[in-house]
Amino acid sequence: MLEFIKKYRIFLGVFIVFSAIVLSLFYSALKPKKMLPIFNPSDVNPELVDSTVQYKSKYHTIADFSFVNQNGKTITQKDYEGKIYVADFFFTTCPTICPKMTANLSQIQTAFANNPKVKLLSHTVFPETDSVPVLKKYAIEHKVDDSKWNLVTGDKKEIYTMARKSYLAVKLGKPSELYDMVHTENFILVDTKKRVRGFYDGTNKEDMKRLIEDITFLASE
Repeated sequence: MLEFIKKYRIFLGVFIVFSAIVLSLFYSALKPKKMLPIFNPSDVNPELVDSTVQYKSKYHTIADFSFVNQNGKTITQKDYEGKIYVADFFFTTCPTICPKMTANLSQIQTAFANNPKVKLLSHTVFPETDSVPVLKKYAIEHKVDDSKWNLVTGDKKEIYTMARKSYLAVKLGKPSELYDMVHTENFILVDTKKRVRGFYDGTNKEDMKRLIEDITFLASE
């Protein structure tokens, strides 16, 4: 046996190396490539989507917008052009899920502090009370990086429209109150082409891990 191995050692060596390369290529071909879905209104729970767009099954993108941030600056879609961003809906006096959501967004801010391609966008659902000074105080308390994270307020109807028609992520509130919304724990991941690529529970650690992984994936494309 030893004589056989010695006689054909070169051949056996080449065969082993070749086999390893073939197996590696075969494994790579079979290994599923990571992909993120592109969400349209028809893909989402109808409770979170305005009835006028529920039928839409393709080409959905975030509509143009104009709001005012914690510094009194007007923020539009141009500030997010070519960016990957996470959007959510909150209000500053929320005692339940909002503190956890804000803490988790702070972690996202930290995770991508050195990546200018990644930003955050938080919309108040109570613009009548969350004025610019109120948002500024909240931003300071939660160490918001003004260059990366905008807390915005504006016309309630416009915020409602964005929540239900663009981000597909907020339930209706009391029918008696016009444009009332029930904010949810949803974080919405938007890509550089203004498409919705994921929904995440903003209070859940595992979802935050998944969100960071998905942002990293989009940033590497």
